[in-house]
Amino acid sequence: MVGELEFEKPIIELRKKIIELREFTKTADVDFTAEIEKLEVRLEKLEKDIYNHLKPWDRVQIARHPNRPTTLDYIDFLFEDFFECHGDRVFGDDEAIVAGVANFQGLPVTVIGHQRGKDTKENIRRNFGMPHPEGYRKALRLMKQAEKFKRPIICFIDTKGAYPGKAAEERGQSEAIARNLFEMAGLKVPVISIVIGEGGSGGALALGVGNYIHMLENSTYSVISPEGAAAILWKDASQAKRAAESMRITAPDLKELGIVDEIIPEVKGGAQKDVKQQASEIEAVLKGSLKKLLQLNESELISGRYEKYRKIGDFSFSEEVIGVN
Repeated sequence: MVGELEFEKPIIELRKKIIELREFTKTADVDFTAEIEKLEVRLEKLEKDIYNHLKPWDRVQIARHPNRPTTLDYIDFLFEDFFECHGDRVFGDDEAIVAGVANFQGLPVTVIGHQRGKDTKENIRRNFGMPHPEGYRKALRLMKQAEKFKRPIICFIDTKGAYPGKAAEERGQSEAIARNLFEMAGLKVPVISIVIGEGGSGGALALGVGNYIHMLENSTYSVISPEGAAAILWKDASQAKRAAESMRITAPDLKELGIVDEIIPEVKGGAQKDVKQQASEIEAVLKGSLKKLLQLNESELISGRYEKYRKIGDFSFSEEVIGVN
């Protein structure tokens, strides 16, 4: 089955049995209603056991699900009159990032997000959601425009990382990301970033310097992929599952560490199960965050953003850990 996840196989098998019994009951003289009811109770319990106790690697799989909603999917449900803007005014347009202006419940906003494809053809066109430097320059152009017209900025993060190819490096990939980090820190309008899938490395950070960083329940946010970390730590990319458990890249971990502000609940089984319902969960969080940020002046927005990032990574070692006797 396309999009079938390893940890969901027991659920899928049980659902198949229920469907088969229902079909058999329609054509045979034997009534399996009682057996079907028992299986449905068992299915409900199994779903709770699995979905309420997801492991880090399970969440990685959900975040990478081929049918997981993209930035454009959420734009359709959350915003009105979206007008997409193209190009960085330097080199060209990068379809791995979509950016434009829209209305959110009557409020003019600027919307920017990574965009991957839904099939092979679209993935190639959008470079699998891995932006080139012109994508980040396009994003920054729209951010500065939003600042000029005093529009809040809403960013959707969903990328494995910035494109690491030779052409991207020749056109200034690292500088483009660094410039975004620098400029976003000083923007005079509210900035809200939401991790909706994979948030990988500097490619994600380039849209992630916000007053609020929110994260869908089954998304990931990390400096490197579990496969990349495993290859570095143990010289074996197949140890990705082990790395995912050690890296603390899931929403609950990052909330505990103070990196994200709020975890947005997901539809049972992942956002791909019901995009409309998932969009309504995001809408509620967006509405609350904008209400708070719109009450702040420019100085408060900038200082609040500064303090947020100053607090990240504030920890201490015990004497036992650092080897002090």
